[in-house]
Amino acid sequence: MTKQLININGRLIDLSEPKIMAIVNATPDSFFSGSRLADILPSDYVQQLLNEGADIIDIGACSTRPGSTPPSETEEWTRLEPVLKNIRSCFPDIILSIDTFRAKIAERAVNEYGVNIINDISGGLADAEMFRTVAKLNVPFILTHNSPNQANTMADIVDFLQQRINTLQRLGAKDIIIDPGLGFNKSLDDNWHILSHLHDLEVLELPLLIGLSRKSMLTKLLNITADEALNATTAAHIFALQGGANILRVHDVKAAKQAATLYNKILNSI
Repeated sequence: MTKQLININGRLIDLSEPKIMAIVNATPDSFFSGSRLADILPSDYVQQLLNEGADIIDIGACSTRPGSTPPSETEEWTRLEPVLKNIRSCFPDIILSIDTFRAKIAERAVNEYGVNIINDISGGLADAEMFRTVAKLNVPFILTHNSPNQANTMADIVDFLQQRINTLQRLGAKDIIIDPGLGFNKSLDDNWHILSHLHDLEVLELPLLIGLSRKSMLTKLLNITADEALNATTAAHIFALQGGANILRVHDVKAAKQAATLYNKILNSI
């Protein structure tokens, strides 16, 4: 049976109804300009996201768009710290996630600003210390499938995730959320195959996060830009929810929240 609860600083968060994770990019070069912090205060932007129904705020300062060059660790923290400081001072109790593949960045974010979740798109492969850091900090960890040297059949993805889960659990990590990594080292057909077979991941018995918001799997298929991909994103979110997604990681909170509300209504009316 899939785990439905995660522990956030002693609070049990029920994922049996889907949660919305809002993307906040402290970067100048994220692929979708609408998620970047420009001249608006981070706290004002987060208030807007919360008003629209966000349950989790995911903050990152290292773009993962294709062809981007990661900033140095120092630059990543320089971008992150004022954003974390401003948001946490205004919202001491909201659930914050840090989007980073660097263990030291994750540790500082948790220890200095009370970040609640670590979201590592490398699956712990980019930094050998990440898994030990997660176990030491005792915070939930989003484990992403992102393997450049592996096929992307569902069996391969399950095997990769299971091996990484075993390592995390041996080290003492407790709350793990899985992400099949749509868009990461995957072809267009890979992405759609995964989205249509999400139920295969239920064998891992862990909460499932899906991040497909405005991604190229949508824009390339429909020959549109990221700015034009809201309708496609919302439609794909319904498929993700049908596949068992517990968390949707999104740029557009209001639309995702409405999709989740409609899906729950239909599900509970059957």
